[in-house]
Amino acid sequence: MKRLHNKVDSKELKQKMLASPDKRFTVSFYRYEQLSNPEFFRDFLFINWLSFDVYGRTYVSSEGINAQISIPMNRFEEFKTHLYSISFLDGLRLNMAIEDDGKSFYKLKIKLREKIVADGLEDESFDVTNTGKHLNAKEFNELTDDEQTILIDMRNHYEHEVGHFEGAILPDVDTFRDELQEVREMLDGKEEKKIVMYCTGGIRCEKASAWLKHEGFPNVHQLEGGIIEYSRQAEEEGLKNKFKGKNFVFDERLGERISDEIIASCHQCGQPCDDHTNCINEACHLLFIQCESCKKKFDNTCSEDCKSIIQLSEEDQRELRKGQEPRINIFKKGRSEKLPYMKK
Repeated sequence: MKRLHNKVDSKELKQKMLASPDKRFTVSFYRYEQLSNPEFFRDFLFINWLSFDVYGRTYVSSEGINAQISIPMNRFEEFKTHLYSISFLDGLRLNMAIEDDGKSFYKLKIKLREKIVADGLEDESFDVTNTGKHLNAKEFNELTDDEQTILIDMRNHYEHEVGHFEGAILPDVDTFRDELQEVREMLDGKEEKKIVMYCTGGIRCEKASAWLKHEGFPNVHQLEGGIIEYSRQAEEEGLKNKFKGKNFVFDERLGERISDEIIASCHQCGQPCDDHTNCINEACHLLFIQCESCKKKFDNTCSEDCKSIIQLSEEDQRELRKGQEPRINIFKKGRSEKLPYMKK
């Protein structure tokens, strides 16, 4: 079967999305499941989701599915019926975005991956479905009130820089692959401790909790639904919200506010700020934190160098990029010597 994909220019699709009056939801979900034919499943999803006018980014592999998508409100129930008709997704929890106008994605991408979360693990005896105990918001608060509990943020450094739970260990890592190894080494000799992990929507903790159990840690817990579901439950049930700052998200929004605290700083001037942006220089696209004042001063770029480049004509910019390896840093390490107030 010919590979299905969107062939329309990205800029045109983004303009169309922003101009549309249609109201949309941003939704994320995942499920670990052994799939015998992930390519067929990927194409099945693409054909169906295109008909529902779904946008977003989804990964499919032999270990399951990981989706972050935007759905028209008037098609939402119809989409859920379709989704729940797939046996292993029936009744799946859908994480609804918190600060959201549905303008989070502008085209549909469903990609095949070796794994839905890259982990660097090659142990064939590892069972990703043998996870730790899932905690709701109330249980999470109660367990993390215990000073003996070890709370670990399983996200990358640029995510927890703008927001994290009180008392959490914040590994200074660039990837989930790096974090698995660092956390395992950090917990050596603490096998009997109560361990709680959290991430954005739960998918990384699902795998991390299973890995720690596989490594001999019996008291492993994870926040069910991640920060997104925790925030919803805390508000609905009147619980103390122990999350401080903003929750980084991997879409056009780049973040959703959970609490009023601003715990980060602009990477260019050092003033309190927690708004991520991507340098608009096509040869850079560095992910960093930028306040409104610096956004104006640097014309939405990360440095004077990039600012000078975007003043050139499109043709001259393309000439400068010729022969260079692509430097697309969107949603990646987000570290640069150009930024004096960025955590190195």
